[in-house]
Amino acid sequence: MKPAEQLAQFTREALISGQSRDDIATALREAGWADSEVREALSAWADTDHIPPVPRPRPYVSAREAFFYALMFVALSMTAWHIVDLGFDLIKRWLSDTPRPSLSNRSMRWSIAALIVFFPLFMLMQRSESRKLARDPSHKRSVVRKWFGYSALFFSSIALLGDLLGAIYALLNGELTLEFIAQLVLVAAVAGTVFGYFQGAMKDAEDGH
Repeated sequence: MKPAEQLAQFTREALISGQSRDDIATALREAGWADSEVREALSAWADTDHIPPVPRPRPYVSAREAFFYALMFVALSMTAWHIVDLGFDLIKRWLSDTPRPSLSNRSMRWSIAALIVFFPLFMLMQRSESRKLARDPSHKRSVVRKWFGYSALFFSSIALLGDLLGAIYALLNGELTLEFIAQLVLVAAVAGTVFGYFQGAMKDAEDGH
């Protein structure tokens, strides 16, 4: 039996025998278990007098959801990237002193094609996820969903920090042109939208444990 299984079994049997949580925690710490392990073992059971002890809902991992959220992450990434790329091309065309129409047209066509494929895919998957959560809130405990959400938060945070870094550098270097400002605003708008959406989603996930 694995140590984690031994700890879970001991905690359950101790609760069944009527031991208080403080006594169980003390016994576990004296046996060498870390405070975090003790808290985790006790938090697995509802704090009630019911016998046998009532298990709390636990996070879970699903291969099916791993596929779903991996594809959703790709769709989101491609959508955000090509919105920015298309926006940069339009900004260069409208504001640049030396526009390059041929290269810009080719890049714009590629970005538009990518958005036609990935943006509807992301919206369909996001709608499917929302309906699934509405029908069964237990899916909020999906470990894969949390990894997807926090990955989106991480990359959007990096984009926002990079955007701020670029703005400060350009300002100090005297290169803060109208074209560059428009690019910074675009990146901040896209990254900020992604960050704001997933910040709310992950807060809801943590509230649902």
